[in-house]
Amino acid sequence: MTHIESSYSIDNSKIVIFGAGRIGRSFIGQLFSRSGFEVVFVDIVKELTDALTRQKQYKVIFKDNTGDEILHIKNIRGVHLYDSDKVTREVATAGIVALCVGQQGLPETVPAIARALVLRRKLFGDQPLDIIIAENMRNSDQYLSGELRKYLPLDYPFDQLAGLVETSIGKMVPIMSQKDIDKDSLQVFAEPYNTLIVAKSGFRNPVPKVLNLEPKENIKAWVDRKLFIHNLGHATTAYLGFRKQPNAVYIYELLDDPEILEDARRTMMQSADILMALYPGEFTYSQITAHIDDLLRRFRNKALGDTVFRVGCDLLRKLGPEDRLVAPIKAAISLNKSYDLILNSLMAAIFFRGRDEKGKFFSADEAFFSESLKGINHVLMNICGLKILV
Repeated sequence: MTHIESSYSIDNSKIVIFGAGRIGRSFIGQLFSRSGFEVVFVDIVKELTDALTRQKQYKVIFKDNTGDEILHIKNIRGVHLYDSDKVTREVATAGIVALCVGQQGLPETVPAIARALVLRRKLFGDQPLDIIIAENMRNSDQYLSGELRKYLPLDYPFDQLAGLVETSIGKMVPIMSQKDIDKDSLQVFAEPYNTLIVAKSGFRNPVPKVLNLEPKENIKAWVDRKLFIHNLGHATTAYLGFRKQPNAVYIYELLDDPEILEDARRTMMQSADILMALYPGEFTYSQITAHIDDLLRRFRNKALGDTVFRVGCDLLRKLGPEDRLVAPIKAAISLNKSYDLILNSLMAAIFFRGRDEKGKFFSADEAFFSESLKGINHVLMNICGLKILV
């Protein structure tokens, strides 16, 4: 060990967050900062990491119909992802790490974490590092394990030294207008909901004492609750709503229509029936019903200004085999449960053509539109991975 290396130590009050975007800043960074952690954001956008380091704080504004709540998030700084040596040292000496980069950002992030795991073991021996996977992915722990192992030595004791902590991310964060971004590039809007559900068994170190952290024993059920009910309900509102009101801008506008509201609720209840059959005993009917009603209330938050475009776009991902509409249908087929209402939402999704505030489509949706020209059954088989014909 060199003299320089021997000067490092693990800082259990430091979290390194990959991804300084909406979830990273409004949710993970906010909770850990308010719980006494130093927050180090690693991001691919250098202007963003430089601004975080320069200003040392940012604002999270909880938007609610009863009024805004402004939080000043402090004790933060940024590191550019391509400053690889610095990123490796920051991660190797962190108390905990979080991923908030989206699936598209993982290929560039995984090698950096792997390098840090190797250095951490070299510097400190067998000191585990827990990684909170704040991504909307089913079986994200299995995916990340497979990817990290590609970059680690064959004799690295992965299961002992890497804690992969799945999460259920239920916080809604809207796309901000260019006007609001120009006013303050670091501020971020979010809904007041602020509970971070995590896999209790994923931690290799003691579960950190963090505001609103809720460890769960059966995280798979809670990940699917988010997917089968929250994500599905949101998507159903956007897709059925677009079919009826293609010029609507905001999600709350659609849910002001009693017919769309009722269709969304019925579809969420059908998916809830599938969820409860998939995980018997984990949820009660009254709990799920209350959750659905609360979600619909949150979806109608006018102050949040969540758009139909944000909720509906990215069709290649959202209509994928393990995502919000197809995964419940696949589960329903295996359990011999009804799924006609969910399939109706999926059919509407194929014809979704939402645009952003500049009148543009989501970039990746152009590829989906080309695929959809080949017909509904082509989409069902080749994008959704469903063996059903309509």
